[in-house]
Amino acid sequence: MYFTDRGIEELVDRRGDEEVSVSWLAERLREFVDLNPEFEIPVERLATWLARLDEDD
Repeated sequence: MYFTDRGIEELVDRRGDEEVSVSWLAERLREFVDLNPEFEIPVERLATWLARLDEDD
C-alpha cells in the first residue's frame, strides 16, 4: 500500500457519497497549491492527467 492510499481511502470514507463538479475540484486544487506551493508540479500533473483521461493514445 502506498502512503497516498490512506488519504484516498479517507477521502472515500468521508466524502464518497458526495457529488462535486470539476469546477469545485479545480478550486480546491488551487487552494491547496496556494497553501502548499511545493506541491504545484504534482497537482499540475494530476490535473493534466485527469483532463486527458479520455484522449485516444
